[in-house]
Amino acid sequence: MGNVTQHRKPDAVDEIQLAWRRERPSTPVASIGIVTRVWRAAKLFGDERRRTLARLGIDGATLDLLSTLRRSGSPYTMTPAELRASCLVTAGAISQRVTRAEKADLVHTTRGPRGRTQTVTLSDAGHRLVEDTVDALLTHEDALIAHLDEDQREHLTVLLRTLLDGLIERLDADERPGQVGDDAPGP
Repeated sequence: MGNVTQHRKPDAVDEIQLAWRRERPSTPVASIGIVTRVWRAAKLFGDERRRTLARLGIDGATLDLLSTLRRSGSPYTMTPAELRASCLVTAGAISQRVTRAEKADLVHTTRGPRGRTQTVTLSDAGHRLVEDTVDALLTHEDALIAHLDEDQREHLTVLLRTLLDGLIERLDADERPGQVGDDAPGP
């Protein structure tokens, strides 16, 4: 692919990188071109997702819960532990999400003898909401990346997967509960 910045007018990230290269020639600055752009893209995507979900009348945490149940397949039922593992959040976060969704009649729960939630099932209202929301959200997000052709999308997908896998390995991290914010990962 070569150096894209040679073919385009320098952007704000290029300017930051160039300034550091000028001021501290011995400091490695190549990461600025990647990390800063990933951070900026993540912020733009996150802000736009929040605006879109607000327009659709649902918050990211609720969509994550409903989407997880919907993707599980019929009968759209999971245990809290399964939800926690799939949503990549803590037990407390799942408990709060389930409680809010149950009050809104988006899920139904079954409880054990000590009152603990044993299963969470997508209600008819929750099913309708997630179907409508996912279609609208993913259509909108697809439009946000429409300037990339199919090959570019696939190449970027592979690169981002490689980047994420390497970060997880280097940082001795994993995708465990408590690692992801309330407005991620999405449908």
